[in-house]
Amino acid sequence: MNHDASPTPTRPGWGQSLYSGAAGAALLHAVRAHTGEDDTDALRPWAAAMVKGPIQAAPEACGLYEGAPAVAYVLSFTHTDTATRALATLDAHLAEVTRDRLKRANARIDRGAPPSLGEYDLISGLTGLGAYHLHRGHRTELRDVLAYLVRLTEPITIESQLLPGWWTSDSPDLRPSPRWPGGHGNLGLAHGISGPLALLATAVRHGHTVPGQKRAIIRICGWLDQWRDGTGSRAWWPGLVTRAEHRRGALQHSVPGRPSWCYGTPGIARAQQLAGIALGDRDRQRRAEQALAGCLADDQQLAQLTDASLCHGWAGLVQTASRTAADAVDDELAAHLPRLRARLDEHLDHSGLPDGVGLMDGTSGIHLVRLTDRVNTATTASWDRCLLLAG
Repeated sequence: MNHDASPTPTRPGWGQSLYSGAAGAALLHAVRAHTGEDDTDALRPWAAAMVKGPIQAAPEACGLYEGAPAVAYVLSFTHTDTATRALATLDAHLAEVTRDRLKRANARIDRGAPPSLGEYDLISGLTGLGAYHLHRGHRTELRDVLAYLVRLTEPITIESQLLPGWWTSDSPDLRPSPRWPGGHGNLGLAHGISGPLALLATAVRHGHTVPGQKRAIIRICGWLDQWRDGTGSRAWWPGLVTRAEHRRGALQHSVPGRPSWCYGTPGIARAQQLAGIALGDRDRQRRAEQALAGCLADDQQLAQLTDASLCHGWAGLVQTASRTAADAVDDELAAHLPRLRARLDEHLDHSGLPDGVGLMDGTSGIHLVRLTDRVNTATTASWDRCLLLAG
């Protein structure tokens, strides 16, 4: 990334997008400033681009990666008087947003209707807001999100079939589609049930619990066990389960998918490792770590990575493996890290950096992963709370 370049908006809301816009670049420069690799001059133009227009603050537009929550998340890493004042205002608003979205979500559960992915997922939903409140230490809001996630895991009956409470009528594109009759069950960390699992488990590690929380963790883990293919180092999980597959109790295609943070075995394994730690279940923790180790050793799976991004490319795999290795029961995962970092570097040498500056699909996420590999500080240890990777 050219650190001296002036930000150039590419679409409405670009500034407030942590995923693909200026907010992601601002996060990079804020973290770099904490490590001494940047001064505040590098952050200023990106922070200014982030807050240039009216901040998106409507509840339906407020997901962790867009609008007010994204801006607030970045500001939490910029310890200036101006940022502190702005955060106080944003936090008060986000408490209201969370209450509004929880009221609607709990009413939906009361009606017995299936959820949309955007109701509960990490990117757009209440899991993402919960991750923000965990990051900021907002106990009341986090408690209420955790209580909702416990309710989300209660089974639901749709067309006389008993399904998990997170089963959605949406397609993977986050809207209903005739191509997905009966909806689907989403296992991924970005949009599926592994996101709530990671938040429930990480909250336990930090001493935040609500009634039924461990039962909910066990219920999610049981469903993930149902859809695991293989055992030991050959275990893997699909990103999605169709209604027909759920009815049959078997996957249509029994081949591992792309080993990404967002939908792949790495993100799902990290969530289950966190669950094992939260439950004191060493066997579950070890199974998750073995599955990830097998994935990292499988060149057929690795060959499916075609870009360097944090969301679904090499940087995301490196970051996920690094966080999982740090909590692992042995050094097997850590032994894979030098090779993974070399593969990321090889990809960048061959294909170069992406065009965008965003955290998830652009250069900022890649630079943050490489910075975290070089520098170990409290800030580099927590920036990926928005990914639910930081323990």
